[in-house]
Amino acid sequence: MLQIEEIPAKPKEQKTIRVAAYARVSSEKDAAFHSLEAQTEYYRNYVSAHSDWELVSIYSDNGISGTTIHRPEFQRMLQDCRDGKIDLVVTKSVTRFARNTVILLETIRELKRLGIDCYFEKEDMHSISPDGELLLTLLAMYAEEEARSASENQRWRIQKKFQNGEPWVGKMLGYRFKDGNLVVIPEEAAIVRQIFTDYLSGMGQHTIAKKLFLQGVRPDNGNAWSGSSIRRILTNEAYTGNLVLQKTFCPDFRTKRSQINRGERAIYHVSNSHEAIIDQESFDAVQTELQARATLRSSNSAKTIKPYHLFHGLIYCGYCGRSYGHHRTNAKKYDKSVWACPTLYAMGKDICPSQRIPEDILIEKTKEVLAVDELDRDTLLTKVQQIIVPAHNRLQYLLADGTVVDAEWRHRSRSESWTEEMREAARQKTIERQRKGRKNE
Repeated sequence: MLQIEEIPAKPKEQKTIRVAAYARVSSEKDAAFHSLEAQTEYYRNYVSAHSDWELVSIYSDNGISGTTIHRPEFQRMLQDCRDGKIDLVVTKSVTRFARNTVILLETIRELKRLGIDCYFEKEDMHSISPDGELLLTLLAMYAEEEARSASENQRWRIQKKFQNGEPWVGKMLGYRFKDGNLVVIPEEAAIVRQIFTDYLSGMGQHTIAKKLFLQGVRPDNGNAWSGSSIRRILTNEAYTGNLVLQKTFCPDFRTKRSQINRGERAIYHVSNSHEAIIDQESFDAVQTELQARATLRSSNSAKTIKPYHLFHGLIYCGYCGRSYGHHRTNAKKYDKSVWACPTLYAMGKDICPSQRIPEDILIEKTKEVLAVDELDRDTLLTKVQQIIVPAHNRLQYLLADGTVVDAEWRHRSRSESWTEEMREAARQKTIERQRKGRKNE
């Protein structure tokens, strides 16, 4: 006789879901109303309301646009996802996650390949659902268009201010913007006058920067003094009581990178708009001196345009933030290449305690990180976003896929670092010294 026995299905094992919360505020004004503490408290309560959820971390970027992927906390979250620490990402809305369609879809697809879901509270939508990507595409296009519209409105407001002869940014060393006017700050104005006087007395831009640092004077933007920051002051017409508006502009709302206005946009000249700190005669004298020194440097340098060195524009100092430059030590004898922070070279270790890195070691470490046998500039630009030098004998690679790799290095011993040409030169020097010694006996 036929008998059928039902075997009940095993109850599904409840698995703890590791949750990450991502928040982003795009301006300091937003940050005032939606503080990190409030967000942290909200997400802790939100996650604790789900018995099978466990909060991994709350990642929050403040004052950074959603149109860019270069957000430190966003990148940290993605790295933790790649490291298998996260099962679910929770965020307020699609626009908080990203306002760039390409960034949004590429990120969602990568997380989906890793088996990680994203939940957007406002839209009540999961990215891993069957129709999730289609909805996300539509919402991302809307968010990007919204960002474009906001950028156009901002550009219009700036343009109207320029047409009315009003500066867009009212804070600079020596001035503050009050009640629609640039007002002189006496103690800062004295520093500006000192900079102009020192330059006309023969001091260089880097020497002036070092002098200000040793005096304890800080730039108005909070960054370190440099030759370029001194030059910006020396060439700023605003110190004469006149304004030149829209000297730079931002061509792409996604990147938000400014470029020099070389005629692509209108430029506005405003005369006698505010109280001067530097008289016109002194300002003109400084411009003449700047040109004279530039001409002298040009006549002493090679006339041909040199190609970029291998790591040009990729290495950044962890102490002062400036981009490392390529240098040669004992070039006539050994042709040895090193990379160093320009602040260290120009003003010394008192200002920037960074470290020179031999290029051969840099190449060797980069090959190890990228797992390649040969290294060229195209490979670097394709695979590396930045190389940070956070401390002595340390390198931090931010790769194109968002991965962060730390590496350590050490100076080679003399026996390791000397080439055969260097050894031969040392031998000849020893022989010559011994020959002179025998002649004197």
